Amino acid sequence: MGTSDMKVDVLVIGAGPSGCVASAYLHQQGLNVKVVEKTTFPRFVIGESLLPRCMEHFEEVGLLEALKAANFEIKRGARFLRDDIVCNFDFSDKHSEGWDWTWQVPRAEFDTILAKEVEKMGVTISFEHEVVAVDIADNGTSTTTIHDADGNPYQVEAKFIVDSSGYGRVLPRLLDLDKPSSIPEHSSIFGHVKDVNRPEGEEGTLITFDVLDKDTWFWVIPFSNGDTSLGFVGKNEFIDSFEGDTSERLKTMFKQSDYYYERFKDAPLLFEPKSIRNYSKAVTKFYGNGFVLTGNSAEFLDPVFSSGVTFATESALKSAKLISKQLKGEPVDWEEDYANYIKSGVDVFATYVKEWYTGNLQTLFFHRPENPEVKRQICAVLAGYVWDKTNPFVTKHNRIVKTLAHLINMENEKSASV
Repeated sequence: MGTSDMKVDVLVIGAGPSGCVASAYLHQQGLNVKVVEKTTFPRFVIGESLLPRCMEHFEEVGLLEALKAANFEIKRGARFLRDDIVCNFDFSDKHSEGWDWTWQVPRAEFDTILAKEVEKMGVTISFEHEVVAVDIADNGTSTTTIHDADGNPYQVEAKFIVDSSGYGRVLPRLLDLDKPSSIPEHSSIFGHVKDVNRPEGEEGTLITFDVLDKDTWFWVIPFSNGDTSLGFVGKNEFIDSFEGDTSERLKTMFKQSDYYYERFKDAPLLFEPKSIRNYSKAVTKFYGNGFVLTGNSAEFLDPVFSSGVTFATESALKSAKLISKQLKGEPVDWEEDYANYIKSGVDVFATYVKEWYTGNLQTLFFHRPENPEVKRQICAVLAGYVWDKTNPFVTKHNRIVKTLAHLINMENEKSASV
């Protein structure tokens, strides 16, 4: 090994929320942790709407207070609009116990705060360091080749690797773990605007999903700094039907929203909007000999229910606890306690995403009169409590949405024929 090479207990790839939660916990357990991050912070990343469930993870690893000091926009629920029907979910009125609020955050600032706080704890984060190769021995010990900011290679030997690289999907690429997602193929165009026409009071701050049709929706995520994240999601052919560069296309798309057009028609874009095609991803396995995949490097679902950061931090904390046990010589069942556990939550959200695009979930959201108990149970799922086995919308997720939507549709047909 060369002079710049090193040995650590755990190598964490990626310094986003997943990597920060994992490395903070592992460091607190007395393990020697190194984090490598391909980019430099602050950097733009999508996924600005959090769920209450992830607040527990930040709190457990000591990152919550630093985030509170930033005064991000409080998110107490979510609003869905379709035609003239409004469906409001209030996180304080949900089936599961747990946090009843979270934040809407510009991720560049949010992720930078997390990384700085982890560094304050004593964790080393190397920015602009890119993983280019990984070799894992039969005993799980890995040798990872990394290029520093100047392109110089060095190697890190680790007892365990946590891949928290998100959209970078480092280990899925290097170890050939990618597989097609079962989520329908959609694309998105999104950007930030200076929200110059923001109305006073709650209306100006509410996170809203404006549903244009079964496959097409528009997100509005206001931040406390006066900017707002806007994005359209639709089938590839819808996104491709608009001409021009991403700025022109996004501005033309604003006209699709009767509710929001006046507010945003003159809003200056803060950067050239970005576009992602066929964004849902999946993997053949969540862990292996000496490595684990967390967050978006494992599965990335559709953004309609803002599950990204919550899965990132849930999987980070869960895997970090198992790694700590394993490196201390305690038995660990990775299949049951990690893969099956994370998959069970992913499967719940995946059902909701699929049933959103079949129209069944939208039928439940926009049916009137509302059923308060059904709404509370769905609200718990939307808050990220997808591991709560007392909730029938968790335990029976693969059939309950479909069944209730079918009953509502039959009821509507009967009413229409009378």
